[in-house]
Amino acid sequence: MFGNRTHVHRISGLASSFLGLALLATASLVHAAPTESGAAPFVPLVPGKTSVGGEIGRRMDLTIRKNILAVNVDRDFLRPFRDKKSTGRMGQSRKYVGLGKFILALVEFGAQTDDAKVLALKDRVIGELLKTQLPDGYMGIFQEKDRVFTLWDLHEMVYLIQGLVADYRQSGNEASLDAARKLADYIMQHRKSTDKPRLVGKLGTERAFIALGRATRENKYTEYGVGGMDLPHWNAPVAGHAYTFMNVCLAQLDLYDMSPDEKLLRQSRRVIDQLRAHDSLLVSGSCTRREGFHTDQRLDGNVSETCATAYLIRLLHRMLCLEGKPIYGDMMERAIHNALFAAQLPDGRRLRYFTPLGGRRPIYPHDTYCCPNNFRRIVAELPSMVYYRAGGGLAVNLFTASSATVPIDKGVRVKVQQETDYPTSGNVLLRLDPSIPARFPLRLQIPAWCKNATVRVNGEKAPGPVTAGTFFVVDRLWERGDLVAIDMPMTWRLVRGRKLQEGRVAVLRGPMVYCLDPEWLVALNPAVAKKLDELPLDEKGRKARREQLSKLVRGLRLDPKSLGEPVKDTTRRPDGLACPARAWSPGKPLSEPPDLKLKLTEFPDPGGEATYFLVPDLSGTVDDELLDMSK
Repeated sequence: MFGNRTHVHRISGLASSFLGLALLATASLVHAAPTESGAAPFVPLVPGKTSVGGEIGRRMDLTIRKNILAVNVDRDFLRPFRDKKSTGRMGQSRKYVGLGKFILALVEFGAQTDDAKVLALKDRVIGELLKTQLPDGYMGIFQEKDRVFTLWDLHEMVYLIQGLVADYRQSGNEASLDAARKLADYIMQHRKSTDKPRLVGKLGTERAFIALGRATRENKYTEYGVGGMDLPHWNAPVAGHAYTFMNVCLAQLDLYDMSPDEKLLRQSRRVIDQLRAHDSLLVSGSCTRREGFHTDQRLDGNVSETCATAYLIRLLHRMLCLEGKPIYGDMMERAIHNALFAAQLPDGRRLRYFTPLGGRRPIYPHDTYCCPNNFRRIVAELPSMVYYRAGGGLAVNLFTASSATVPIDKGVRVKVQQETDYPTSGNVLLRLDPSIPARFPLRLQIPAWCKNATVRVNGEKAPGPVTAGTFFVVDRLWERGDLVAIDMPMTWRLVRGRKLQEGRVAVLRGPMVYCLDPEWLVALNPAVAKKLDELPLDEKGRKARREQLSKLVRGLRLDPKSLGEPVKDTTRRPDGLACPARAWSPGKPLSEPPDLKLKLTEFPDPGGEATYFLVPDLSGTVDDELLDMSK
């Protein structure tokens, strides 16, 4: 799964010593900055300390109201655990539910929002789940003869452990921790950590047992979690199933939190390098084809798996905490506003397994399985990615209407309020209210896409250059009511494609990628509509219509000079924008005026089918600012 050089070893004496030291560390997360970056570590706020509005807050509310609370929990999630009728026979219906991930989403949403309905649902789901645990500790959906070694059974169980441990840590529910311990003991009695099923079937094992070991302070669980991949020494090429690979990277970072060792950061850094320097990063901010890392920039079909998007955002967040590098924040906001939010339809109820950048985007028909639940989880975690404690002060990483109270050095607490309609515009106003006048650094993420940002404090221009792709630091004596205004002008930029997209460009504004819904060609161009109306209305005619439209979209040439001022488009989000443009139809001489009218919409548009476009020439185009072009 991870390439030919993947090796699994027994835990060495060095690794055992490592574990012993790790378990002496505090059970809470400890983020120590690696010496390589020289940057201050970023410490996220405790869940529930950040209140978010804007597009992030809207997506959270949409996910709670229209998705989580609309799910048939008893039928789809709990019944399989009560019945335990699944077998290992091939060709059966889906054998993975994802209840542990669903519980993790409920725990995180409950902590972030204190929503009474979410908390009540969490308590009910966990209470009913615990009733299904057998005396031997098993908690799952399989008949006795098919347990543990059937694909997905272990995966299901270890995420249940994660969810129950998370509930214990958040609510103090001892019954959850006791059930997690019994389930872990059942697993350990029936299989060694070094047993080698398909790695995706073990996905989550390392992190689940490390989390349980930290919660119980019992070394045996951490040893089991570390042993399967020999985490202290895991050193594989970046290849194979992306979600699995990044999950093991996060397990290494879990160990790093307890006992810092530079080698534990190596694999996570390799993933970032693979994305930025070796064509694995898609312009939407995500990655993967057929769930694996790929480098050809193919955009259609099973591209941009939602699980991979969620775990990439989570990995970037953890690396930002450890290294404080602004590129991680840049990558996070691109992925959040494009790939992640495009995985949810505007009604909030329906989600996607894949979100291709070319061709039609399929809707996933189920509430269970991995991608729907990983979407719910990562959306619930987004408030913890807005503000951080950093270097004795406060860091602002994501721009969204929000407020938080941040404890900084010497007992000072700072209330921060952010007013903005980002990503509609780049205008942000921060109000800082320290509990007492205090000097501390305020770090502001200046996105790599913004070359002309300005920062003003109480109306006065802040000293020093404001450089794209950095954290701009304002270090001063702050008093109640101080205002910081950030102006980040947003202009259209044409980003050059690579590999299979070479010679084409993507249209971006701020963090947003723009796409084309082919139906706009029909609506805006009577000649196109007339030609399509001549086709029969039967299935054959509908297929021919789609093919003609797709051919027209692939062959049109965008006129870069025609990109107009953004216009309001509330069909996808309340503050959404669209880009009016013109293009030449295939075969149309470029010496003549463009004959097609276009309306490009934000990437989460569910009708979007084209992200890259031909242009007359590549003058005026730019490389993607998220890439490392030095390699």
